[in-house]
Amino acid sequence: MNESFQISKVRLNDFDPKIGLNRGASKFTEITWYLIKMLFFLTAFPFPSKLKVFFLKLYGAKMGSNVVIKPRVNIHMPWKLQVGNDVWIGEEVFILNLDTIKIGNNVCVSQRAFLCGGNHDFRNPAMPYRNGPITLEDGSWVGACCFVGPRVIIGIDTVTAAGSIVTSSLNSNSIYKGAGPQFYKHRWV
Repeated sequence: MNESFQISKVRLNDFDPKIGLNRGASKFTEITWYLIKMLFFLTAFPFPSKLKVFFLKLYGAKMGSNVVIKPRVNIHMPWKLQVGNDVWIGEEVFILNLDTIKIGNNVCVSQRAFLCGGNHDFRNPAMPYRNGPITLEDGSWVGACCFVGPRVIIGIDTVTAAGSIVTSSLNSNSIYKGAGPQFYKHRWV
């Protein structure tokens, strides 16, 4: 058998977790947050949203009024989270906010959506962090099982259909669907 092998250029042992990530809190804060998160957020038990909002504020999140947070929501760093008024966050949403994530007013983030504010630079052999903020503007709706990557702004009143993969910003008053979502139509005519 004549196979040719190429040696990988990736050098994960050169990865430095201190480069490209400002954790924004002490180790003690992170550890106690993880305990609270395990007990009150990652559980299937439907603790009241007001209790969850209380804990998020206690850990530095900026939270509006009338926020609904369903069970099994995973928020990585509450001190890097800003949520407006009248927001719904569905079951099993994952907010990996290695950078700031801003959620405007009247926003729905449906079940199992993944707001991924952290990534790695695959073009560099050491795979350093390549993090960025995410903004969901007023009236937007992130459909079930959507992926939203770093440095994305979803415009006012914009919908991302279920299962969409969003890696660049989307215009306002639009409906997008698919991977590298394609404009489908305007939301309000």
